[in-house]
Amino acid sequence: MTRELTVEGLTINPEFAAFIKDEALPGLPIDEREFWQGVAQIVNDLTPVNKALLEEREALQTKIDAWHLSHKNQPIDANAYSSFLLEIGYLEAEGEDFSVTTKNVDVEIADIAGPQLVVPVSNARYALNAVNARWGSLYDALYGTDAIPYDGQAPSGDYVPERGEKVIAFGRRFLDRSFPLALGSYADAASLTIVDGALMVELSDGQATTLADNKQLAGYRGSSKNPRGILLRNHGLHVEIRIDRNSLIGKQDRAGIADLVVEAALSTIMDCEDSVAVVDTSDKIGVYRNWLGLMKGDLSQTIEKKSEIITRTLNDDRVYRGCEGGRFTLSGRALMLVRNVGHLMTIDILRDERGHPVFEGILDGIFTSLMALHDLDRPGGLRNSRAGSIYIVKPKMHGPREAAFTHELFSRIEQLLELETNTIKIGIMDEERRTTLNLKECIRATSERIFFINTGFLDRTGDEIHTSMEAGPMVRKGDMKSATWIGAYEDWNVDVGLACGLPGHAQIGKGMWAMPDLMSDMLEQKGAHPKAGANTAWVPSPTAAVLHALHYHEVLVADRQAALQGQSRATLDQLLEIPVAANPSWSADEIALELDNNAQGILGYVSRWIDAGIGCSKVPDIHNVGLMEDRATLRISSQHMANWLHHGICTSEQIMESMQRMARVVDQQNAGDPTYRALVNQKNGADDFEGSLAFKAACDLVFKGCEQPSGYTEPILHAMRIQAKQRD
Repeated sequence: MTRELTVEGLTINPEFAAFIKDEALPGLPIDEREFWQGVAQIVNDLTPVNKALLEEREALQTKIDAWHLSHKNQPIDANAYSSFLLEIGYLEAEGEDFSVTTKNVDVEIADIAGPQLVVPVSNARYALNAVNARWGSLYDALYGTDAIPYDGQAPSGDYVPERGEKVIAFGRRFLDRSFPLALGSYADAASLTIVDGALMVELSDGQATTLADNKQLAGYRGSSKNPRGILLRNHGLHVEIRIDRNSLIGKQDRAGIADLVVEAALSTIMDCEDSVAVVDTSDKIGVYRNWLGLMKGDLSQTIEKKSEIITRTLNDDRVYRGCEGGRFTLSGRALMLVRNVGHLMTIDILRDERGHPVFEGILDGIFTSLMALHDLDRPGGLRNSRAGSIYIVKPKMHGPREAAFTHELFSRIEQLLELETNTIKIGIMDEERRTTLNLKECIRATSERIFFINTGFLDRTGDEIHTSMEAGPMVRKGDMKSATWIGAYEDWNVDVGLACGLPGHAQIGKGMWAMPDLMSDMLEQKGAHPKAGANTAWVPSPTAAVLHALHYHEVLVADRQAALQGQSRATLDQLLEIPVAANPSWSADEIALELDNNAQGILGYVSRWIDAGIGCSKVPDIHNVGLMEDRATLRISSQHMANWLHHGICTSEQIMESMQRMARVVDQQNAGDPTYRALVNQKNGADDFEGSLAFKAACDLVFKGCEQPSGYTEPILHAMRIQAKQRD
């Protein structure tokens, strides 16, 4: 029977206390009672600071609202506006130049540029897939997606040789560009062997050639005369040419090449935040249990696939022969980072002396770090951080004082767990307006432990709308992407990161490709991220990671960063340009279309969040294009509708009519899902919306949008999800 713990005024949920005692602490040199005393001390000391920071957010927002109301119907004077923000402390004066000093950072962060996955750690299967996405088949990624345009239907079932030939031709062109031969093309290769530490390629016309730069040869599998794999390296990334003349593909290939195995997702963020629906103790234990299994290296998941039972575990390291002799290994897994919850939300796994739930962000920092000790204390095996660091991505911070608070929290956790100072690294999500404007000072506040900055267009847009709610009606959501502040924001992030010396210490990242079915478009567009000087960018799937990795073979990001160093591509005035519609003259049809687009996206996502506890999923949009949705996209749509309602662009009746009509559309889109709970029910022969908690939550997000803290969706979602769990 579980026992309730009360320590230093804190009451610990007995189920959670048992989980920590029986699963998290065994194997660690930590006394249970002393641990909980230390937790209580951190919570008691830092809770008032956390509360004060949230009060500061609200106080600043109140002043900004008042300023806009006092300047209503007047053009915004950029100088007056920036002076006002500086006066109230929203905008802070920049200090002198500096460079970060982060140490003990893994090569996947400090030295190599490549894709990054974000995955809900609540789903063990997805988490394992993401970790194992360090390596992936280029042939599979090309064959099974529209990266190569389909001739008719997408392939399913039997192998289609004509499509396979296109895949192989694409792969050969990739090899020619990234690992050119001194003579000829890989398309003409008849055999590949290792001779005197060099790659020897016999061409179909009998000539022999080698790599134009033999330094690109990293190693091989099998024997030198009959290799099973040739390992090449370009821009720090590896590609293995897999040779198997007995395989379906290899036996039809002159050189026996069966596949190109690409080093893809260098790192993956195990997400405790936007992509999960975690509202109570049982949810939180599920998240922590998976993270614990990843840190111990023993997480597994049994699934049924094509009537076959498969147990998925973490991939082993990959072993190769060196060209000069001996063997070496490469990690078979992505470096794991963990995204904690921000400063806003509380959760009742711990309650303070007044019975109030404790701030979830404080607890996440403590417990994800505790579980990471299993990785740091393990001498060998499936290690995550070979450099001995814990990587925590911290979202939704507003400005330097909140960044400094996180630095203090991590310092206290290091003391509790007896870790060396700055073992716990911090990744700053640059996704709130106050953080963007003060990014240099946010980095300064964390300069000894920062490993990551990343732009987040989605949350950043939601905060842009909410912060400037009283400034006027916002432009249409689709037009927001071409607003002045967006381009300035993306450039500013890179430029500030470079000026603060992040290269060699930390990643400069870019945001998510949200359309997992449109890989051809991703290949065409996402190459802009490394060209912009970002050494990582988010992708929605292991397949997308394989394809996005091709961009990092095209661009040496270190060279791009060197070329951009010292440039200033954005100004403060551009960042502060508010995307209000100067003289809105939208037609009734345009307004209705905008409302429908927002309403359908909100309902499609919220229905899964509330009724199924799914925090991130591919949701069909109003045109039935699958989009990766999470709370960040929800924040934009709900705040945009709230803004238009607030400024009279539409009425509450129009919004409700759109919501009800789009609820029918969403129900139809999900008609084939037997687990789906309909938004629209029948009562006395008429459509009934009152019985749907998800529909109520969607409406509340809009009609109560202006009063939500920073426009966040979590308070409403969590409250309604708790009701749904109690109902079920």
